[in-house]
Amino acid sequence: MSSLLSTRRAILAGLTTSVIVGYPHHLRAQTLPTVVVTKDPSCGCCSGWADHIRAAGFPVEIRETSEVNRLKVKLGLPQALASCHTAEVGGYVVEGHVPADAIKRLLSEKPQATGLAVPGMPIGSPGMEVEGAAPDIYEVVLFGPRGPATFARYQGLRAL
Repeated sequence: MSSLLSTRRAILAGLTTSVIVGYPHHLRAQTLPTVVVTKDPSCGCCSGWADHIRAAGFPVEIRETSEVNRLKVKLGLPQALASCHTAEVGGYVVEGHVPADAIKRLLSEKPQATGLAVPGMPIGSPGMEVEGAAPDIYEVVLFGPRGPATFARYQGLRAL
């Protein structure tokens, strides 16, 4: 009886291993895509935002240049939505201090848009935390050919 149980366990272990190894890649738990951040070398808040994105599980690649505005124009970012850094992820543009949760939602929902932006530099947004200051309420804007639209509202890191 003991050898029969051992044989069954071995067969089950083998089947389980072959199912896991043979499981189609696109159905496995997906890893988050790399966020490529383009920023001015002297900007500290951009590094703080990149740290927030890393902490949320995204791999981050940082490119430093004093020509960030050229990239914004090339990627189709409306000037009214500009902030201090520009990122690219999953075929989208992410401008400014957009919370990681909003980026994950963007990548999950895949709307037809150019990307997301948090115009300016709201206090309390990721990378713009100021000790002792109440976080601003701010909008994450979805932008693209159809124009801008509110995608989400936050106060600090808290979705409203």
